[in-house]
Amino acid sequence: SPNYCSERQGVQQLPWKQECKLVKFSQTAADLKQFCLYKVQHNPLLTTVTSSRNPFRPQKVCSFW
Repeated sequence: SPNYCSERQGVQQLPWKQECKLVKFSQTAADLKQFCLYKVQHNPLLTTVTSSRNPFRPQKVCSFW
């Protein structure tokens, strides 16, 4: 019976849900913004990366022929 299974699953999740801390969306958004602004200096997608430190540049091939 699908109804019994869904009810059982809901009851099994109750202890986990009880431990979850609810945070307002506005607080979560503010925390995320603060984190992003703090990490912006270390994000290569947002800052200029010198060609020698760029991990996505084409690799140079050394040839002796």
